[in-house]
Amino acid sequence: MVPYSNFMTMDRVFGPSQITRYNMFTSALITGEGEGGISSGEVIQAVEEISKEVLPRGYDVEWSGITREEKDSGGQTILIFGICLLFVYLLLAAQYESLLLPFPVILSLPAGIFGSYFFLQLAGLENNIYAQVALVMLIGLLGKNAILIIEMANQYRQSGLSIMEAAVKGAVSRLRPILMTSFAFICGLIPLLVATGAGALGNRSIGTAAAGGMFIGTFVGIFLVPGLYILFETWSSRLKTDKKYDEDED
Repeated sequence: MVPYSNFMTMDRVFGPSQITRYNMFTSALITGEGEGGISSGEVIQAVEEISKEVLPRGYDVEWSGITREEKDSGGQTILIFGICLLFVYLLLAAQYESLLLPFPVILSLPAGIFGSYFFLQLAGLENNIYAQVALVMLIGLLGKNAILIIEMANQYRQSGLSIMEAAVKGAVSRLRPILMTSFAFICGLIPLLVATGAGALGNRSIGTAAAGGMFIGTFVGIFLVPGLYILFETWSSRLKTDKKYDEDED
């Protein structure tokens, strides 16, 4: 048996029992939470601004966990929505065989997006990832309503009716199915709107954004889509007439 004192000396020191490192640098973990009504993005920006003013030379701030994922994906929202709208446009252009008729569908979507943000503000909720998922979902739901009206208007137009008559008859014939499906969808979201317990904030966010966008988008769309159809179908007809006239001259 050899005592430790023969080959080492022990001194009592005081320090952290665990040394944390991040990216091979010694680090200190800081956690925080924003006050009510302050979004996580505003908190991230405030911490970065304060750290530049307060931290000494050689110190820096780096994010980890969910906050890092949020910061890295924060600039992708516009890109994702842009890709969604591009695919919607390409599919509708192929379906209608027209480069102009998809625009009534796409231009009817901002009303639903406004409704989502409006109801989120009324409910005191943030524009978080759950609300953004609801917005992507609304592209399909509100686009479906506009497609129903335009499809029927196209059929009436091909049967020989004028553009105005085709738009009116298309909107009237699809009014009841659109209202039935929209209100059924909104009623199905009521449990999410009043959710409690674990995960309640996410449920309320996605439910409020989807229900508000569907409510506003549906009522605005049944009046807006026929008007947009008249505008773009008139423009498309004039372009076809001018093109045919040029071909006849040639």
